[in-house]
Amino acid sequence: MAATPQNPTAPRRKVSRHRGEGQWAVGHFTPLNGNEQFKKDDDGLNVRTRIETIYSKRGFDSIDPNDLRGRMRWWGLYTQRKPGIDGGKTAILEPEELDDKYFMLRVRIDGGRLTTKQLRVIGEVSQEFARGTADITDRQNIQLHWIRIEDVPEIWERLEAVGLSTTEACGDTPRVILGSPVAGIAEDEIIDGTPAIDEIHRRILGNKDFSNLPRKFKTAVSGSPLLDVAHEINDVAFVGVNHPEHGPGFDLWVGGGLSTNPKIGQRLGAWVPLDEVADVHVGVLSIFRDYGYRRLRTRARLKFLVADWGIEKFRQVLEDEYLKRKLVDGPAPDQPVARWRDHVGVHRQKDGRFYVGFAPRVGRVDGTTLTKIAEVAGAHGSGRLRTTVEQKMIVLDVEEGQVESLVEGLEALDLTVKPSPFRRGTMACTGIEYCKLAIVETKARGASLIDELERRIPEFDEPITINLNGCPNACARIQVADIGLKGQLVLNSQGEQVEGFQVHLGGALGLEAGFGRKVRGLKVTSDELPDYVERVLKRFQAEREAGERFATWAARASEEALS
Repeated sequence: MAATPQNPTAPRRKVSRHRGEGQWAVGHFTPLNGNEQFKKDDDGLNVRTRIETIYSKRGFDSIDPNDLRGRMRWWGLYTQRKPGIDGGKTAILEPEELDDKYFMLRVRIDGGRLTTKQLRVIGEVSQEFARGTADITDRQNIQLHWIRIEDVPEIWERLEAVGLSTTEACGDTPRVILGSPVAGIAEDEIIDGTPAIDEIHRRILGNKDFSNLPRKFKTAVSGSPLLDVAHEINDVAFVGVNHPEHGPGFDLWVGGGLSTNPKIGQRLGAWVPLDEVADVHVGVLSIFRDYGYRRLRTRARLKFLVADWGIEKFRQVLEDEYLKRKLVDGPAPDQPVARWRDHVGVHRQKDGRFYVGFAPRVGRVDGTTLTKIAEVAGAHGSGRLRTTVEQKMIVLDVEEGQVESLVEGLEALDLTVKPSPFRRGTMACTGIEYCKLAIVETKARGASLIDELERRIPEFDEPITINLNGCPNACARIQVADIGLKGQLVLNSQGEQVEGFQVHLGGALGLEAGFGRKVRGLKVTSDELPDYVERVLKRFQAEREAGERFATWAARASEEALS
């Protein structure tokens, strides 16, 4: 006899099935957002053939939208912003309304390693195909603008002929591998990470096992005691340490990243020898591919998985499922002694020669300047150069008798080896000039700010970082700058909406890494920016204790002092 329901008139409760976070490893393959769908339909690496055989011959209007705003990023190509569209329309217009018929092209420079021949080719490509544009990024790449789709195959041919690439410079891929710009030459180096970078590059670049990640994946490897690759804000980082029993190796960090939900990377407490770095890297990368969140783009970064799992579980999954062995426990890196991590200036190498680091203004150069740098460097060094994660550049292997002449040659190009703290410490993202996400202008604003501060407070000699970003996405690392400036529209004294910045104060990288403080309502217009920065730096000078860093002062200062 069938059982009678206790309350047959009660409404049946709807049972909802949790859709999961889109993690492949636990069987969550649907529903797919637009990005996951186009990646499933066709791997981003495959678009190169269409660029070479169809789009470059038929022109911009022939490009499939999923290739144009999706897969072409796998080859370092983003559409740039159409001129004349103000920042108030950034979040309102459709992508096709923001698109210009030109591209930004990102040249991938793993480890920041360049030869004078390679730099000369980038300069020539800039002059011939990019209206002379060139920016050194804070991820050691060089970006060009005004690229026509018709010219892309020839640009690739020229770059690849000298060993350069745009492969996976953008997209949901393993991005450029950051490396110490003085790897293998610095007197104080703990361990040279170059072999590990080369092996990681060999295993992952263009490998379809890793060309469909939830989102981008950022890697850093450095054996420098200066901690010179911003390891704290990368998805995975290998930081040089000396193990008391095993000797030099790397401390493993995971889960760093900025943007609108910033997180400082965390130590796994594991020591990794040089010859195992690539294995561990592939393991961490595979965890992200398999367990990373794909349902929502806003959560599709490794930092969210690390935050949810915790370090203990992450290490266990890495060891048990991917490495099939235990990692060795190891020490944390020491606090760096130097306040600057950019290698600017003249420094002795371990072989007795010198390397010379110099500072462009906010990373902005041009094609002519790049070719001239190649000429000057070639005449005074061995033909080796490096880019840094602070938008700077270094000439290696300079004989002592050549240093003065090299410095003079760089100074003649307005590339100073002894920059003011403002020129040395100011960075800026691409900004509204070319970026479709930006709200305000940054590069020219940053350059003019440097000039104003040098004129107004020439006596200021403390290390200071001032980072300008055109939107909330933090490409210029605003949350970890002494003065971080997030672009937004603000009201001026007349009540008009104008370009301006929300101010973050007292952020820092290093072993005391932390995010800047936001003072309630503290926003400045772009025109008021020099006045504001001058005012807050003079208050710092007046109130600081002996040896106190700006970040420490900003953390304790009154809101009135910071306003």
